Amino acid sequence: MTTVGVEEEYLLIDPVTGRLAARGEKVRAAAGLAPFVAGDEIQAELLQAQVEVATPVCATLEEVGGHLLRLRHAVAGAAEACGCRLVASGTPPLAEGPPVPVTDKARYREMQRQAPQLVAEQMVNGMHVHVAVPNRHMGVEVLNRLRTWLPTLTAMSANSPLWEGHDTGFASWRTIVFDRWPVSGVPPYFADETDYDRRVRRLLATGVISDTGQLYWQARLSDNYPTVEVRCLDVQLRVDDAVMFAGLIRALADTAMRDAATGGSAPEGEMEFVRAAMWQAARYGLSGDLIDLGGRRRPADEVVYGLVEHVGPALEAYGDTREVTSLVRRLLERGTGAELQRKALATGGLEAVTGMITDAVVTP
Repeated sequence: MTTVGVEEEYLLIDPVTGRLAARGEKVRAAAGLAPFVAGDEIQAELLQAQVEVATPVCATLEEVGGHLLRLRHAVAGAAEACGCRLVASGTPPLAEGPPVPVTDKARYREMQRQAPQLVAEQMVNGMHVHVAVPNRHMGVEVLNRLRTWLPTLTAMSANSPLWEGHDTGFASWRTIVFDRWPVSGVPPYFADETDYDRRVRRLLATGVISDTGQLYWQARLSDNYPTVEVRCLDVQLRVDDAVMFAGLIRALADTAMRDAATGGSAPEGEMEFVRAAMWQAARYGLSGDLIDLGGRRRPADEVVYGLVEHVGPALEAYGDTREVTSLVRRLLERGTGAELQRKALATGGLEAVTGMITDAVVTP
């Protein structure tokens, strides 16, 4: 059985002003005191108004959901104890105020020296899904087959429409912010794992990136675990939406591995169309057309159901069909996190948005 793990990044805000609260280290320390939280499950992030959690390796979606709910409760409780609140949004609704300090780590200080304005504006939060692969060769096979589905996943996960107190017009502004780093966006097509390693070595040799952690591709091989890491998702409002993406991405990886094992070829996809598809996904989420694998504009729901059909046998093999398909239907009916934030903004302003995205953190 292919295992899966999830990382989520959250924001900390002041409960009165709604502005960012630079209390990440205090919150992380307070959450780590809980008897049901392991030390490595709550981690520091680049900026001190962020906190990251990481689940253990999970065999089932039930485990994923249970661990995420446990960790969200722990961090939300620690945030309350430290005088702030936890937010599950890809960007802060209101980021005005003094600059947020960088977490005091040598790597983060070097990133700030290299790209000060990018770091200052890196107040974005994602969800990363790790799927186990047997070796790096198969990992590259999975990357090659996942890459053309990344825009669809981005559109489905869009949850970052607001920035500096206004609507950006984008469903996933986080995607646009992240794409400004030198190595970012949809990864290229790789001939094999040797090609992957050679190209990474050449990037490191330029000095433009200092380590493989700065390979900000939306999917990559993990250096720390035998996994493919999918990084294109905005952090989700609710736990069950995060569970849906864990199920879909595991099924995508499993489908890719089965295809590679039977000698199927990966669709290379012309890079300009893949980039255009990603921009379209970030701009509209599911509220407009998407660009499919062939470079054609199609209704978003058709593309999403095409993804579900593509991974259907893998979902069935894991017993995930009913849960994942029902969550996908709900997403299409209710709308993405970006659409929900916009509805709250229209009815109650920024205060309503803040209330919704904080209340949703510990919603199953």
